[in-house]
Amino acid sequence: MKVALFIPCFIDAFYPEVGIATLELLERFGIDVDYPQDQTCCGQPMGNSGAQVDAAGTERVFARNFAGYDYIVGPSASCTHHVREHFTAIEQTGEVSKVRASAWELVEFLHDVVGVREFPWAEFPHRVGLHNSCSALRHLHQGSVSEIAGMPFSKSRTLLQGVKGIEFVSPARPDECCGFGGTFSVTEEAVSVRMGQDKVRDHLDAGAQYIVSGDMSCLMHQQGCAERMKADARFIHIAQVLNGARE
Repeated sequence: MKVALFIPCFIDAFYPEVGIATLELLERFGIDVDYPQDQTCCGQPMGNSGAQVDAAGTERVFARNFAGYDYIVGPSASCTHHVREHFTAIEQTGEVSKVRASAWELVEFLHDVVGVREFPWAEFPHRVGLHNSCSALRHLHQGSVSEIAGMPFSKSRTLLQGVKGIEFVSPARPDECCGFGGTFSVTEEAVSVRMGQDKVRDHLDAGAQYIVSGDMSCLMHQQGCAERMKADARFIHIAQVLNGARE
């Protein structure tokens, strides 16, 4: 299979270690990964702000960079969802439609496509609170949500169960939004901060030492809240845990 690595702009700028862990993790399974050098933002911030037409330039660059691949894999549910469902500022040619259909978030790619369940190199001897983002749950359906009846499941947790030493804690409101929401955290700052503080407290009250997520944007928001609360909380992307990080 031909796989392209899509690294969201905020990860490239602030958390490059997450992008490196994603690449190394994919290569551990013998996957040949390309990294298109000219990739930029996918346009999600403009789409979230109601300026969808203004995202046309970034969408054209994205489509040009990622055309011709079987899978486009990125460590962000929200960015993946934007490409799949809201990539509409440019003409929907066959090539663009193929790019949109080829976009996969890292967790679902490992869980559904590669079918991996074991990570023999990984050990994470800590108590973990798992944060599944709104995009991961309600758009990509990577886990069950409390408002819908059915058997509980979590693709992220299934993967993490293959890591030695990990111990899960159970927050009282596991699928509640953390308040990031991209531009929501700017336009509704006070509400966003309170939601982030509540989320951090919920994990810490459950006994979490680390908060783990597949969405670094949510962790970035919660980390900022925790630092200002002077809370003893640590944050790490799921790609880093699965790739063998110990802390």
